[in-house]
Amino acid sequence: MIYQDTINKIMDTSRIEEVVGDFVSLKKRGTSLIGNCPFHNEKTPSFHVSVTKGIYKCFGCGKGGDSVHFIMDHEKYSYPEALKYLAQKYNIEVEETEESPQVIEANNARESLYVVSLYAANYFANELWTGEQGRAIGLSYFKERGFREDIIKKFELGYSPDQWDALILSAAAAGHKEEYLEKTGLAIRNEKGKVYDRFRGRVMFPIHNFTGRVIGFGGRTLKTDKNVPKYVNSPESDIYHKSNVLYGLFQAKKAIRDLDNCYLVEGYADVLSVHQANIENVVASSGTSLTIEQIRLIGRFTKNVTILYDGDAAGIKASLRGLDMILEEGLNVKVVNFPDGHDPDSYMHKVGAGVFKTYIENNRKDFILYKADILLKEAGTDPIKRAGIIRDIVESIAKIPDEIKVSVFVRECSHLLQVSEHTLMTELNKMRNAKFKKGNQSNQGQQYQRPSANNQSFSPYPDGPPDNLFDDNAGPDLPEMEIVADDDLLQEHEIIRLLLAFGHELVSWDNIDNMYIGSFIMQNLSDVTFENEICKLIIQNYKEEIENGHLPVANQFITNENRKIADLAITLSTSPHSLSENWYNKHQIYVRDETVNLKATILGGLYHLKKKKVERLLLGLLQEIKAEPDPVNQDILMGKYAFMKNVEREISKFLGSVVIK
Repeated sequence: MIYQDTINKIMDTSRIEEVVGDFVSLKKRGTSLIGNCPFHNEKTPSFHVSVTKGIYKCFGCGKGGDSVHFIMDHEKYSYPEALKYLAQKYNIEVEETEESPQVIEANNARESLYVVSLYAANYFANELWTGEQGRAIGLSYFKERGFREDIIKKFELGYSPDQWDALILSAAAAGHKEEYLEKTGLAIRNEKGKVYDRFRGRVMFPIHNFTGRVIGFGGRTLKTDKNVPKYVNSPESDIYHKSNVLYGLFQAKKAIRDLDNCYLVEGYADVLSVHQANIENVVASSGTSLTIEQIRLIGRFTKNVTILYDGDAAGIKASLRGLDMILEEGLNVKVVNFPDGHDPDSYMHKVGAGVFKTYIENNRKDFILYKADILLKEAGTDPIKRAGIIRDIVESIAKIPDEIKVSVFVRECSHLLQVSEHTLMTELNKMRNAKFKKGNQSNQGQQYQRPSANNQSFSPYPDGPPDNLFDDNAGPDLPEMEIVADDDLLQEHEIIRLLLAFGHELVSWDNIDNMYIGSFIMQNLSDVTFENEICKLIIQNYKEEIENGHLPVANQFITNENRKIADLAITLSTSPHSLSENWYNKHQIYVRDETVNLKATILGGLYHLKKKKVERLLLGLLQEIKAEPDPVNQDILMGKYAFMKNVEREISKFLGSVVIK
């Protein structure tokens, strides 16, 4: 249990732009920061961060919250875990009773996988620096490869002793269960039920997630036995999914964001070498084929990717086939090829950090042009092969979503391929049309979804009950109640928005003194019943707070324990749009701010809500009149209808609406 004072300190210290910025590349737009949402795939940013309000909101998928909720949603943490994460980020001490590894494991099975993985990483690192085998074999290997001690420590490299159960015995002595060693893949159980270490006699590369927690390992053997696999990696687990992970991203994410570029290499050693050359914005796909998830992961931080290829020709050609995915995700791709069969690791250690860095900066090529150059050299003068290569290149260009980039590459490739731009564009359009038709075919049979009712009010009888009201065959059918309900919800949301935005400000009209707008609104809602359950809860909470002598503020609802209340408060406190300064600065167009005349803003919200409620009452009365067989009761209902119609007219006068007389 975390003390409330500590929670308050964490909430006060956390900066939403810093917390979200660890995971998403944010750019300034108006009064907000925007970026690509980390919770759903998108190419056009709809994820907004409000620094002043301390909240985030995605207008694409609807996710929203404060710093704690962001960590909970992104890392799948519980509330206490998210608080501890933020406390660690801002060096805030969290007081709580000390728990043994056994208690931690019992409390949270998934957390136990993290705990045992961290233990293993510390164990391997300790063996590397202090173990007899580790220093003689593991540390010597890294130093012979030319890696500095600061790089070895930065990536928490280690060594696993060449024994069957060294880690298992050590973990058991520390109170960790074999069950979790198995679930993380650190231990394997054979057919006879015997448990043994997966990694034995290997130098170890811990794999971290976004937040720096150890989720898996890669182990390299130092033996020359061809029957022993060179690399062994952790299997998939509840915390490690290799298609969603990039090695080195935790160490590289700040540099990627700052430099607006990500270097992509193939293996662990390549990442270490590039870092040692003082180039920190580098990650690796860890020997696996590049996945869409990994590309989107990079896309959160930058739209620019530079591939550092191995110099092997066969490897280059194989890699080309997978890079179209990067183009399709809207990223800009450049390529650096190393000479004489070198990979980034070997070339850096051959020429040194300074020359390596200069070489990369001077030898970057656009992927499309690089691909065309490589394939044309291979085709030589064979016309059939050249035709196939031209189609291959055009197919890559067709995947680029940005039309300006497409036209630039078509022009460049026209010169390189010695084919007219018109021919290339014709082929490109054929490919796009074929893809479009294929997409349409796959969508056949799906039902058309009718759009929801619009926001305009609708009254079938603006003049009062018609003369033929009781004729079952006369006039239009009464509208369904859902249309009115939709309008009611919009108006109820508007009242909540006004309370959150202006409730703490003083009334400045009609000589009203010492009254807050929140209290003014609540007084004027005494005759209104809210229909939406969440709106009703917020109004009830607001009323109770005022009766207890407290004026609620927006943050109380934004951080409410009821996630539905918090989500609605966030949605109503944010907007996907911001007014550009150009409206006035360049065009001399002034757009009136709703705060300029708060009286009109507040009363407008109240009267629009009441008008909708009156319309609903009128509709209900019409239905009652139609169903009532007794003429006396009909007259009573007609009187009520006439009274409510007058109320509607008075409201409409204020709103400037016209009701036909």
